[in-house]
Amino acid sequence: MVLVVTRMKVISEKRMELSQTIASLSVSIRKEKGCKRCDCCQSIEDEDRLFLLEEWDTQENLMAHMKTEHFRITLGAMNLLQEPYERNHFTIKPIRKE
Repeated sequence: MVLVVTRMKVISEKRMELSQTIASLSVSIRKEKGCKRCDCCQSIEDEDRLFLLEEWDTQENLMAHMKTEHFRITLGAMNLLQEPYERNHFTIKPIRKE
């Protein structure tokens, strides 16, 4: 599994616009092949700090997603940020129960 965490600091006046854009896109992204999760969260300490959490079953499906219109729109919405976003990919291996 691949976990993708995108950290964003949005311009206060644009927070609602970005949140609505991501919420709308998340519905479609969740339907893409291999998407296990796509959620947007807000920091309890800083309401302008947003996190996009994605889980993908394989690296290949994540790479296919990164070629979609949904991904391009998400990147385009990043112009509403106060500072550059941070996007990290983590490969998670399941723990095997014995």
